[in-house]
Amino acid sequence: MPLPPFDDKGELREGVNRATIDEVIARFGSGTSQRHAVTARLLRVHTLARATGDLERLIIFGSYVTINPKPNDVDIVLIMRDDFRVGACREETRKLFDHVSATEEFGASIFWMRPSMLILETLTDFINHWQI
Repeated sequence: MPLPPFDDKGELREGVNRATIDEVIARFGSGTSQRHAVTARLLRVHTLARATGDLERLIIFGSYVTINPKPNDVDIVLIMRDDFRVGACREETRKLFDHVSATEEFGASIFWMRPSMLILETLTDFINHWQI
């Protein structure tokens, strides 16, 4: 299912919109030089997280997924498998899982979690929270 059109404020309609990384890049990765730069950051994060073999979902939110021609960064939540261990990652990849290091190294605001970390909500509830 294609990503929905923007609303009158230049944002995606409220809801969780599933897309492949290729669909995301096709929709949000071109236009201004700033969009190209932020897209390169997103692709680097995606490549490193995927290379762990433990990435279940990558959630993108914030100004990158709007009509804004100059998003400052890309905001991401990485959902990792329950058996994922940061210590098993290469040094560069470990930086993804430290918010301050990720901001400095990747120019991205990255949060992460494992489904087993949730106490009072389901993974679906958690993901639905990030749509707002």
